[in-house]
Amino acid sequence: MSNKFTIPPVSFPSSGPSPATPATTTPGPTGRNPPGMLHQRQVPTAPFQPPRPSSIPFMSFDIGSAAASSSSTSFPPPQLRQDIASSSGGLFSDEIPLLEELEINPSLIWRKTRSLLNPFRVDSYLHSDPDLSGPFLYYIAFGLFQLLAGKVQFGVILGWIAISSIFVYSMLNFLAGKNGNLDLYRCFSVVGYCLMPIVIYSAASLFLPPAGTTVGFIVAAVFVIWSTRVCSRLLAVDELGASEHRGLIAYPCFLIYCLFSMLVMF
Repeated sequence: MSNKFTIPPVSFPSSGPSPATPATTTPGPTGRNPPGMLHQRQVPTAPFQPPRPSSIPFMSFDIGSAAASSSSTSFPPPQLRQDIASSSGGLFSDEIPLLEELEINPSLIWRKTRSLLNPFRVDSYLHSDPDLSGPFLYYIAFGLFQLLAGKVQFGVILGWIAISSIFVYSMLNFLAGKNGNLDLYRCFSVVGYCLMPIVIYSAASLFLPPAGTTVGFIVAAVFVIWSTRVCSRLLAVDELGASEHRGLIAYPCFLIYCLFSMLVMF
């Protein structure tokens, strides 16, 4: 007669059955489960998967304290804000105006233009300080009036002004010799400002009869003589100190402004 040995079941410790994997019991040799003995079937997990946390940590904070701290750190106190505003205002107040930085003086340009409106009383003292902002304004206005007449002549105007100023500068320096004090920059300024009557003629030609008529030639001659008189007055008397040679100086000025009037007429 053989002896029977009872083998106790093997159990693995676990925290409890998972809701997804129900616990199963392993029956003993007698066919019944021993009391308190449970066996959990382990379900294999997929490889390369991070472990899932058992619980999500929760962080609590006080909204009122956070808003107070952010408001206190984002904005400086009123006294500091006033100091910053006063210092920035002082920095901007020290900056020079943009027109002055570009050496553009609108009031001086207007005074020079007004002095040329009367060809018999030209204020030469205003033109002792040369500038090119006024002449370039006249060049652009001349080109725009010609554009309204159907002529694109911006490059022609600038080219003729450059050649005419260099020609007058060379001729007057040869004529004056050592007594002359005319420089090229002032010559560009004077010739450009004296182009103002031709600019007026270019604007008036849009409403005048055609240039081929007798009235058109008379009107053009009036504006050419106006420009010649003021230009020769500024160049001869005030710059060269040679009023006796004013007629000789007026001749090239007359030729120059005749060329510009021909741009308007034809």
